[in-house]
Amino acid sequence: MPAVKGEGMRGLQVFISDIRACKSKEAEMKRINKELANIRSKFKGDKQMDGYQKKKYVCKLLFIFLLGNDIDFGHMEAVNLLSSNKYSEKQIGYLFISVLVGANSDLIKLIIQNIKNDLNSSNPIFVSLALHCIANIGSQEMVEGVGQDISKILISGETTESVKQSAALCLVKLFRINSSVLPSTAEMASRICQMINDANLGVVTSAVSLILEIVQKSPDDYKGCVSLAINRLSKIVTSNDLKDYTYYFVPAPWLTVKLLRLLQVYPAPDEATLLGKLTDCLETILNKAQEPPKSKKVQHPNSKNAILFEAINLIIHLDCFATYILKLNDQHLLIRACNQLGLYLTHRETNLRYLALESLCTMANSESSAEAVRKHQETVITALKTERDVSVRQRAVDLLYVMCDSSNASEVVSEMLTYLKQADFAIREELVLKIAILAEKYATDYSWYVDTILELIRIGGDFVGEEVWYRVIQVIINRDDIQGYAAKTVFEAIQAHDCHENMVKVGGYILGEFGNLIAGDPRSSPAVQFQLLHRKFPLSTVSTKALLLSAYIKLINLFPEIKATIQEVLRSDINVRNADTELQQRAVEYLQLSNIATQDVLATVLEEMPPFPERESSLLAKLKKKKGGNVEKDDLEQPVPAPANHSVVSEPPPAPITVAAPQNVVSRLPTTTPSSTGTLLDIFDSDHSESPFSTKAITNNLDKFVCKNNGILFENDVLQVGVKSEYRLNVGRLSVFYGNKTSFPMTNFSSKVNLEEQKERLTIEVQPITTVIDGGAQIQQVIKVEAIQEFSVVPTLDFSFVINGFSQVLQVKLPVFLIKFSTPAEMSVSDFFTRWKSLSGLGQESQKVFNANHPIDTESSKLKLLGCNMGLLDGIDPNPDNFVTAGILNTRNAQIGYLLRLEPNIQAKMYRITIRSSRDGVADILTTLLVDQF
Repeated sequence: MPAVKGEGMRGLQVFISDIRACKSKEAEMKRINKELANIRSKFKGDKQMDGYQKKKYVCKLLFIFLLGNDIDFGHMEAVNLLSSNKYSEKQIGYLFISVLVGANSDLIKLIIQNIKNDLNSSNPIFVSLALHCIANIGSQEMVEGVGQDISKILISGETTESVKQSAALCLVKLFRINSSVLPSTAEMASRICQMINDANLGVVTSAVSLILEIVQKSPDDYKGCVSLAINRLSKIVTSNDLKDYTYYFVPAPWLTVKLLRLLQVYPAPDEATLLGKLTDCLETILNKAQEPPKSKKVQHPNSKNAILFEAINLIIHLDCFATYILKLNDQHLLIRACNQLGLYLTHRETNLRYLALESLCTMANSESSAEAVRKHQETVITALKTERDVSVRQRAVDLLYVMCDSSNASEVVSEMLTYLKQADFAIREELVLKIAILAEKYATDYSWYVDTILELIRIGGDFVGEEVWYRVIQVIINRDDIQGYAAKTVFEAIQAHDCHENMVKVGGYILGEFGNLIAGDPRSSPAVQFQLLHRKFPLSTVSTKALLLSAYIKLINLFPEIKATIQEVLRSDINVRNADTELQQRAVEYLQLSNIATQDVLATVLEEMPPFPERESSLLAKLKKKKGGNVEKDDLEQPVPAPANHSVVSEPPPAPITVAAPQNVVSRLPTTTPSSTGTLLDIFDSDHSESPFSTKAITNNLDKFVCKNNGILFENDVLQVGVKSEYRLNVGRLSVFYGNKTSFPMTNFSSKVNLEEQKERLTIEVQPITTVIDGGAQIQQVIKVEAIQEFSVVPTLDFSFVINGFSQVLQVKLPVFLIKFSTPAEMSVSDFFTRWKSLSGLGQESQKVFNANHPIDTESSKLKLLGCNMGLLDGIDPNPDNFVTAGILNTRNAQIGYLLRLEPNIQAKMYRITIRSSRDGVADILTTLLVDQF
């Protein structure tokens, strides 16, 4: 029966009330299924259903869908509502279509016809509804079907202001799908640009959004917008009253920001009047930023700062043009902007500190502002030491890197080395590269350079890539004046009990080449040098053992008096019968070489490494790859030449052979033969007969992702897989980055997520990706995850590719854990213990006592718990050393509460963890996840 005028949809209200009154998921589903059956019968049986009834039932279906249930009928009834002449019915029809119909639906053609009718309607409300639907769905069919109609609506003189706004924003969506939606004519460009002069600022804001999108592809066609944008910007900045467009005392902040971004697309205007007007605008913005706040609410400074930072970006952009000199009262605006940013370096707002550091990084590359940036060096160093936010510390490192020069290099490198000890693991590798580059670029005293790099290797440990220690060896070989100092320093460094393996490699190489320079001191006699190196041999990896064997044969050449001792080591069973064929062959060949060759032949074969020819530093090349090709200091001056054919995957050969071997010597001598891969295969390389690449995993950090969201998940010689994830309630979004570490393209690249037995517990949507990854390039794939109910097994990611003709198939586990869907819960002491006592049923509690996997540290444990999205509760446990947390696990079907108590025993180096949960079995899952983290 039709509703009485003014009466709401009581049936819908009653249905919603019934759903809210349900006390369990089962009761809710029972009520929903009953309603779905009723609606289905109505749609099939009642052919005389009026518009009101259709609207009511479509609303119910929409509500059921928004509760998380699938809807497989009712679409045609919603489409029929589009033909109604009543606004309320048409509105519900469009709402249903916008939410439930995708771009690839079979109904799109039918919907487009209804949309086309409404676009041609004389009722502006119907036109707006159609435009909103187009913007929500957006598809190639819509571009082809209604794109030209929307363009006409936009430039028509009869279109109302509200419809113009909607049309402009709708074209933004369609333009991103297909740029041909807008005719590329001078008339169209002129008409759109003229909208910047519209009296309605809402129309102007929408038009500028559209122009910003277009100029990314066709900047020349829209050059006329520059003068119009400057004039409009001038009116806004100097205006004190814009009525409805003033936001917390700031006039039209969104439009101002868009205009400033638009002007960054084009060079500085040639016309003096426009240039002066733009300069006045920028000066006014800088002046207003220094004014005291007019409101205590956070929206006021946020809008002011948004304009300020965009204005600074424009100043930086315009400073790139030699003809543009932003000066007022003999003060360069770029310097004024730099001083303004300096004030934000100590601001209490984390975002402002981050943005200030980011902008100063760009300014440091400008000659006119570089000196002004360096004035803030102490503040930046202080931020590096005291800042809590890792992203701000990262920007502080970037700024120190770009502001470093010969005058402050020693201090900057020292501070960066100090920070490296406590830096987050995610940025240590990049920090190591930057320190190595700065030490090399500004090394005037090469003893300082050697000390710095050796200290870097000592502190950086596993994060010091092979490129770093390759480079220091190249520097030492090419400079005769530091070879003795380097041999003495590295000899002292490898005496440390906890000496890192990279230091052992450097020590073996340097002492093998220049050990004779320090042999005169009894404390570093030939025998002492050999015994020191050989003490590191048993615990070293295969590659390091191979290098040490090469160092031993070099020592035989340098010090014939220890020849017998070294030969005894070479002929030992652990070497000549080693399971690794590479080590076995080296030991046998070196032993045979030392037995057969005369001293003269041995000296010729094992002569000192010649200087490396000039080439770009591999450190800079590696940093460019990590930064995606955007390195601030890409003009690295090289104090020493780099080796020929050196690449990031090759080693400098420790024992180059420069003459043919004697006839009786074993034929496989260590030579530097170019391989088919374009890299050097030297005596360190493993067997390359089957594939030039190794797929042995170097990094597989699945467990480390339990308490963190970002980092490297998997890495081998060919591929690096990184993950950046974020979670909100029961939904997660993972950005997976695939990086090609070689110079060869990866083809036929494909990836697939395997849920195995978790299909009923997780849903995963994988975004398609390109099938080719160029050498040194990186691609991103987005994976969306939803937790339907609790789960214990994580999904796997299978990917395959072909590189240099060799097929590779790999599998890693995705870091999707149940704890990732946790949100903290706040509780008082009484509420906690009441809840704790109530969760004592069978299957609700899990308790485990276990040995600590890491040194027990209060701050570290707290960070791990916070990283697992748990809410730490203070004052709950009588023992202040214990940790108490409360949280909620969010799934589609239910919200599961849990409580945790972690008790560290420092003396016994043990933990006891107790977890109680409202859902049976969940406590066991969480305990298993967390035990390995402590």
